[in-house]
Amino acid sequence: MILDRFRVDGKVALVTGGTRGIGLGIVEALAEAGAHVILSSKVPKPEVIERLRAAGHQVDYLQADMEDPKAPAKLVADTVALAGRLDILVNNAGVAKHGDTHSFAEADYRRLMDINLDAVFRACQAALGPMRQQRSGVILNVGSISGLVSNIPQSQAAYNASKAAVHMLTKSLASDYVGDNIRVNAIAPGYVDTDMTSGGLRDPVWGPVWKEMTPMRRAGTPEDIGAAALYLCSSASAYVTGEVLVVDGGYTIR
Repeated sequence: MILDRFRVDGKVALVTGGTRGIGLGIVEALAEAGAHVILSSKVPKPEVIERLRAAGHQVDYLQADMEDPKAPAKLVADTVALAGRLDILVNNAGVAKHGDTHSFAEADYRRLMDINLDAVFRACQAALGPMRQQRSGVILNVGSISGLVSNIPQSQAAYNASKAAVHMLTKSLASDYVGDNIRVNAIAPGYVDTDMTSGGLRDPVWGPVWKEMTPMRRAGTPEDIGAAALYLCSSASAYVTGEVLVVDGGYTIR
């Protein structure tokens, strides 16, 4: 049955930044499809874990600050120690910062790259160990339409660069590790109504522009991204690797 290919029963999935927004949408989709999901975030949210468990989902939590260079490797090792294996890695943790390049603070630039790119590289690097050993695995990196287009009206060159790098990292890893039966893809969300984007969506200048440039005339939801992520993490996409799936309400078609 084709619907069975969207199931991930028995799989162990690690989702960074998994306690809110897009990350939580991905966690819920994977858990509903049968995965044992380990959520990670900088700030623990026990109420989220309790709600997911009350719904009958198999979830656990590991705290990690992905700005710490040692955190990604430890997080992967702790996941394997807890669950016995790692089948799916979703690199979702990220930060956004706007500002003109000529006055963009070095500390803000460094933090963007530390979390949005360097931590993703390190988590992928760490996950490749157990995945190569078991000769199977799926990595999903959360990029952005900002890695494909210079969206307006906000200035955000550093953020855009970090996400474009994630897309190329994804393609390179997919090429390098296809022989180990490891698939690597990315998802590029458009404007999704989360804590991270709520200020911009409600801004009297930015909000109308974002909506006007999105043909569907609405922001996405975490559930929209979760459904797309489930496709890329399940065997439904068994013949897909090295792709960046855009989920943006049509923003980038114009």
